Amino acid sequence: MLLQSNFVVIATRNEGKVKEFEKLFGAKGYKVRCLTDYTDLPEIVESGTTFAENARIKAQIISAHLHVPVLADDSGLCVAALNGEPGVYSARYAGENATDSDNNAKLLQALREVVSIDGLPADAEHPKLLSEASFVCALTLIDPVANEVIEAEDSCRGYIIGEERGESGFGYDPLFYIPALGRTMAELTMEEKNEMSHRAKALRMFLDRLPDQND
Repeated sequence: MLLQSNFVVIATRNEGKVKEFEKLFGAKGYKVRCLTDYTDLPEIVESGTTFAENARIKAQIISAHLHVPVLADDSGLCVAALNGEPGVYSARYAGENATDSDNNAKLLQALREVVSIDGLPADAEHPKLLSEASFVCALTLIDPVANEVIEAEDSCRGYIIGEERGESGFGYDPLFYIPALGRTMAELTMEEKNEMSHRAKALRMFLDRLPDQND
């Protein structure tokens, strides 16, 4: 049976991602650990050309080293007007040590070079929509004890707007606008985000298969 233990290691040091996973796994009674809980970990080179390949690489390396269940995700933003960029380079779009602010600034600069924002309708409730975009999340869960592997991928569609809105979330969330809700991803509560985000939708495919530790 998948997940013999009551915890899973998330192969990330991103605090924002860890909080989302803690909330989702916690509902099933599982505890979450992450890479910052361990030392002397092997280097991970994300050499894949797709989100799924990178998630698989991370899960394989960390599970083989720790011999515990490991869930790895690779996720990012794909912007239509930029031919799918930044894609698998989302976290390092503005450089290897780029901050969220650096990446958001570069994204807006890149969009303004290919999209004319003059004349686009906008008001306080309806910002200028620069381009269609999708958040994509690929997950790989490897349990070396149970000798099982599960993979899943899902997405969330929206638009990139010309200015950051909201204080919650992380990454490109302040620029990712969802017309049906009239808010950016960074303006949603954690509960709202976990209902419709790319990461939450992909993770539900795993959670449906896991025994409930609360029973």
